[in-house]
Amino acid sequence: MAPIKTNNPYASYFDFFSRTGKDAVSPVPPPASGLTATGGVISDYEDSGTYYRAHVFTSTGAFDVTDLGNIASTVEYLVIAGGGGGGYEGSNRGGGGGAGGYRTNVPAPIGPGSHTTSVSFLVSISPYTVTVGGGGAGSPSGQGSDGVDSVFGSITSSGGGGGGQGSQNSPPANEGRPGGSGGGGGSPGGPPSATEPGGSTDAVTTPSPWPGPSTQGFAGGQGQHAMGSWASGGGGGGAGEVGHNAQHPDPGVSGDGGDGLSNLIAGPLNTGVGVVNPASPGRWFAGGGAGMYFGGTGEGGAGGGGSTSYPGAGDSGVYSTGGGGASGSGGGSGGSGIVVVRYQIGSQQTGTAKATGGSISYYGGKTIHAFTSTGTFANTSGSSLPIQYVCVAGGGSGGAKDNGGGGGAGGYLTGSTTCPTSPVTVTIGAGGASVAGGNNGNQGTPGGLSGAVTVPVTGGGAGAGPGNPAGTGGSGGGGHWPGGSGGSATAGQGNAGGAGTSGTTPAYGTGGGGGAGGAGTDGTNTQGGHGGVGVQLPPTFQNPDSITALGFPGSSGTYWVAGGGGGVADGAAPITGRGGGSGGPYAGAGDGSYSPNPGIPGFSAKANSGSRGGGGGSPTAPSGSGGSGLVLIAYPS
Repeated sequence: MAPIKTNNPYASYFDFFSRTGKDAVSPVPPPASGLTATGGVISDYEDSGTYYRAHVFTSTGAFDVTDLGNIASTVEYLVIAGGGGGGYEGSNRGGGGGAGGYRTNVPAPIGPGSHTTSVSFLVSISPYTVTVGGGGAGSPSGQGSDGVDSVFGSITSSGGGGGGQGSQNSPPANEGRPGGSGGGGGSPGGPPSATEPGGSTDAVTTPSPWPGPSTQGFAGGQGQHAMGSWASGGGGGGAGEVGHNAQHPDPGVSGDGGDGLSNLIAGPLNTGVGVVNPASPGRWFAGGGAGMYFGGTGEGGAGGGGSTSYPGAGDSGVYSTGGGGASGSGGGSGGSGIVVVRYQIGSQQTGTAKATGGSISYYGGKTIHAFTSTGTFANTSGSSLPIQYVCVAGGGSGGAKDNGGGGGAGGYLTGSTTCPTSPVTVTIGAGGASVAGGNNGNQGTPGGLSGAVTVPVTGGGAGAGPGNPAGTGGSGGGGHWPGGSGGSATAGQGNAGGAGTSGTTPAYGTGGGGGAGGAGTDGTNTQGGHGGVGVQLPPTFQNPDSITALGFPGSSGTYWVAGGGGGVADGAAPITGRGGGSGGPYAGAGDGSYSPNPGIPGFSAKANSGSRGGGGGSPTAPSGSGGSGLVLIAYPS
């Protein structure tokens, strides 16, 4: 281009870019950036050319926004409450628990229905409380308990309704309870000469002034008692459809749980949240629990609903899905809820994923895959990949009545190995369910890695009930009084539980459950034993953006997991044991609890901590449930 001519003698010394609209001093637009926030397990991913960050909460915490960026200050969410517990089947047949309420502003891509709103959630620089509701307890003798609400800021999802009791009595004992999705009705126990429907209940309506759809789920199915010798309970409602009615033929058929919904808010390839539905792709949530039939089976709804098979207790809903518990000789507990919050980010600048599976984040030059639900880790790099791992199994629950012992933490293993290109199955063990009466706790479920890489971890040992030995496990459960020894631990994965006191006055202390970092302490004549201390995650996994879910406050900083639950003491001036060590609760573990009447349960462990709940109190308190496990895998980005 020829130089521009002017009468200015100094013109030759300047470039007149202003005349072309390309002035050299115009500011360069800043790169696109999304919110800066902490909380939950971080999941960074790309979907159709857009980059997202999701924060996955499986236990209560905070979504803390510290900078708004320049893209948008709106977030999308999935808020699912805890599922309802299954009803007792009794001499007739109980109903399944309803799924936890389901609220989202992200359309569910798969499923027969959706409770979705297009209303934006605008955030500011502030912490937002996240409450993840626990599942309702399954009943040993009546209606199941309701699940607990989940909350994100101003968004509340209601806990699922408990399943109805199979009852010879008049309503409401046989009716399912209302909730986010309604509990299934139990058989009414009427005369065998006529067909007689049991109760069922509706899902809750969303309270005004909420501008979205009117419900958070669907109603439970009806129980039935028909001509002949059979009776059957209805299925709990799910987020995607009503619970199935019990059917009339003799022999009868129990009601299956209603299906939930799929939601990919945590990432289209994230196999570390939700559950698989064999009939459809995606990750599923909020399925209803199955009702019970004498001699038959019932299927839980897709999305974590518990199934049942006579004889025996109903299955619990899957943790972190809001699935309802199934009916049985003891109703299964509802699954805990989940909260996921996502927003758009500028780009995935901080690392490269060389594998799929789980929630993926980038920290310290490493790519980290976090699994909070069972899934698959698949090396897609084309060659062997050096990995570092942490595997924690589910924690045991405490014993109950007359001073239950604390249960042990799930087994803990960490190390390094080489992962080939073959897939690795990642199993997240469930925590042991709460118990009532004079019972031992339940052992936690094993977990770890299998397939191309094998790292098995053992579930935490059960806390002792009256007259019973403490359970063995990854870490051992706490012993009962008088003088019951603590359970032993799996070599290299944990520590033994503490013993119960041999004394009888002035109080009767039980032992604390063992932790991955230390043994539970013995109960004394004045207090319950403390749970054993947990362990701190290796530095590779100490991502400060994930502080609330990947680590729990401990005696020296954060990122602690696999603590043992506290024991209890009754008698004069009882003092309960603390979870995860003296001064706790630490490492996600629960304290013990004592209250004569009504009984206050032992405190449950946090989900995905591998810790266990506290022991029960005397004489009526149920125990705390164990925490589900956790698997973390890292490799160089």
